[in-house]
Amino acid sequence: MSGGLKGRGHPVGATGVAQAHEIVHQLRGEAGERQVEGARTGSTCNFGGFGNNVVCLTFVRES
Repeated sequence: MSGGLKGRGHPVGATGVAQAHEIVHQLRGEAGERQVEGARTGSTCNFGGFGNNVVCLTFVRES
């Protein structure tokens, strides 16, 4: 919702942190105009190097 990889300039580490930050804001209901109504789960997947370094995170909002 925030522009993704291209919107962040695509530095791998910073992109992954920005993705996690966006999801946390979505799950807390703090994303303003980008807010996805009713967001309860979120997932990120970030590839680095030649595709041999992958970090995937899953976030879940508890009631």
